Amino acid sequence: MAANCIFCKIIKGDIPSMKVFESDKTLAFLDINPLSYGHTLIIPKHHGAKLTDIPEEHLTELLPIASRIAKASGAANYNILQNNGRLAHQEVDHVHLHMIPKPNEQEGLGIQWPQQQVEKERLQKLVEEIKSKM
Repeated sequence: MAANCIFCKIIKGDIPSMKVFESDKTLAFLDINPLSYGHTLIIPKHHGAKLTDIPEEHLTELLPIASRIAKASGAANYNILQNNGRLAHQEVDHVHLHMIPKPNEQEGLGIQWPQQQVEKERLQKLVEEIKSKM
């Protein structure tokens, strides 16, 4: 736990939250500044700023719980989002997933997807580089 982390304070119960799910490893609660009705945050109880800072055994419930919450919410369309770092729009330095219902064009997550053209040789080099480091 990090003393100044708002999510760690929520985990400890120092800050109230609207809990949707809780286990030994995971906590899920409604976002108090939602992009749409039902916007939920799913967090590991193990503190870490970025996904790569969290041991894998503390990540095992995040996606299954996000899926269960999405199903329980009844949202026909939704985004599951996880940001790492300020440039990637991470505001709280504690790993968290967002389950954001997308009921219409105005509510929920709005994104742009600026695709790029990349040479296949460059992509193959990247594949080999990533594989060698895993």
